Amino acid sequence: MPERYKGFGYWDIATRQMSIVTKSQQTRFQDAKIGVIGCGGIGGGTILMLARMGLGDLTIIDNDAYDLSNLNRQAISSLETVGVDKVVATKERVRITNPYTKVNAFNEELTADNIDKVFGDRDIIIDALDNLYTRVIVSRYARENNIPFVHGAIHGTQGQVSVFTKDTPSYEELFSLPSLGKELGEETKKEILKLTKGVPPVIGPVPNTVGCLESFEAYKLVTGIGEVKILNFDLLNLESFKVLEL
Repeated sequence: MPERYKGFGYWDIATRQMSIVTKSQQTRFQDAKIGVIGCGGIGGGTILMLARMGLGDLTIIDNDAYDLSNLNRQAISSLETVGVDKVVATKERVRITNPYTKVNAFNEELTADNIDKVFGDRDIIIDALDNLYTRVIVSRYARENNIPFVHGAIHGTQGQVSVFTKDTPSYEELFSLPSLGKELGEETKKEILKLTKGVPPVIGPVPNTVGCLESFEAYKLVTGIGEVKILNFDLLNLESFKVLEL
């Protein structure tokens, strides 16, 4: 650690939130292992907040690099990171944000073949994807292995956050996906991909709002504070904020 940080510790970072949680609750978060899929718009906000709240062990996976079109929303992107692999830039950003957060970085696409290698030891998996087919793979893996799955999605000015556990309907059940109850073969994959058309519009605050909310849902799951719900919102219509029962 740099000389200027000597005497600077984990609990100094967490001090402002210690009137909200107990030390034992925060210690649980310090000991937690959380995985995030995607280091882009949603993922950047999620990852930075997890580190700032004091997560001890973080796994990230992404096989993309930052480009100029990411600058309108992706919190870790900058002119200096254009062309840089997202996991490389993200790992470094976490290091200089909270050096007490261990980062395991996978610069590859997440598939059914490598998901156990990447997330097999995680306590929670957070979805920061823009790929519906991969989201189905992850949600199924999480359910089969009794790992809470925190889902987030955006479109334009609209956002959505929900938490799936063994006590809730599955992701596919809740959203009535055509893959429900089917093997994930090529035909099912085609059906899922039909639901995604083109590149969705997005404006900066929306994915970052979703990412912050996802990180806090994970914090709640680990520490036991608050209740986990499903939230829908549209930033152009503040009356649209709705919390729904799963």
